[in-house]
Amino acid sequence: MSSTFPLIDSTLPLLTRGYRWAPGLRARHGGGPAVRTRLMGRPAVLLHGTAAVEFFYDEHHVLRHGALPGPVLDTLFGRGAVHTLDGARHRGRKAMFVSLLMAEGAVDSLVALAEKHWLSAAEDWRGRRVVLFDEAAAVLAGAVCEWAGVPLPEEGARQVAEDCTAMVDGFATPGPRHWRARRARARQEQALARTVEAVRAGGGAPGGLGIPGGPGGSGGSGGDGVLETVAGHRDTDGRLLDPHTAAVELLNIIRPTVAVAWFTAFAAHALHRTPRLRAELLAGGDPYARAFAHEVRRFYPFVPFVGGLAARDLRFGAEDIPEGTMVLLDVHGHHRDPALWPEPHRFDPLRFLGREPGPAELIPQGGGDARTGHRCPGEDIAVGLLTALAPALARLDADIPDQDLRIPLHRVPTRPRSGFVLSVPPAR
Repeated sequence: MSSTFPLIDSTLPLLTRGYRWAPGLRARHGGGPAVRTRLMGRPAVLLHGTAAVEFFYDEHHVLRHGALPGPVLDTLFGRGAVHTLDGARHRGRKAMFVSLLMAEGAVDSLVALAEKHWLSAAEDWRGRRVVLFDEAAAVLAGAVCEWAGVPLPEEGARQVAEDCTAMVDGFATPGPRHWRARRARARQEQALARTVEAVRAGGGAPGGLGIPGGPGGSGGSGGDGVLETVAGHRDTDGRLLDPHTAAVELLNIIRPTVAVAWFTAFAAHALHRTPRLRAELLAGGDPYARAFAHEVRRFYPFVPFVGGLAARDLRFGAEDIPEGTMVLLDVHGHHRDPALWPEPHRFDPLRFLGREPGPAELIPQGGGDARTGHRCPGEDIAVGLLTALAPALARLDADIPDQDLRIPLHRVPTRPRSGFVLSVPPAR
């Protein structure tokens, strides 16, 4: 491989090709584990493979601070988010998320609330046509806000859902989707910052619909509630987070939970595409449902790649990576690599039946150790929610009307074009 970076910038091809960009770039350069390119005028190297996952998630190799472009921060993650920190500051902030999202009982209590909200919503769907993506997002927003103790006015869950899905939908594109995402984030950050200030003032959260106690409602699963914990968190400098940053981190619990709506729509797509999976899902119990959830996360496109900056002059295999180079990890190509996954274009939950994937194997929410590194600490929540909602989908009495269920790979993030429309018959 050449030791110099190409002069041609790949930003436009990335925007037009979407998920196909990284695998296509590798294919044009022989399919090796490292390919040099440029993005937004900066030198970049695209890495691929399990060794690349281990390399990328070593914080001595790749830094996050300064790596994320402003438009991504202003839509997806927020300014000052844990995703932008490194070293001791990252570990201190990450410990707060681990204590909330990976505590004993945390996943179970949130899943139970999601199932409650799903059953209530499914009754309301009777006799109507609904867009599953939108309805699942509202269910998840209502459940996570109740779990976190964040107050919602009437119909507030749907507004939170619309704003959170807008943040995810608009982070990777210019134009109207991006500006809608910015407005959505600003609206939710302002509301949550006011909530944090009210909690700190001792008056409780404004709005009159707050849920006292910890995760799962009153009493919860382990002491202080999510809202109170974030509002009271002190960084490594001993200072409280400013209200804006506290709001950002609350959204970094709420938004990824709502984003499970993407996986829910993909689960419905898989059940429709391969009808025998419905019976297998209902007969297989929790082990099969969990394997199904993992396979949804592998098979369907969600994250195209992740990026950071080389912390120092590095060497990956035969490739020298100068300090400050943008380092990209090919996530979508990783999940479709036949060297890692036999028949990768076949949806097969049996890949994961009776086993959990390794830390460098299945990486839709990052690689490495979720407790200390940059892997998402909410991954267990995403898997738990999908493990519960996939069988709920299989049990749902609904027809699938004619619609456009294509999943465009040039669009990031993608989903079925129709959002997956369901026609739910009235109660008999």
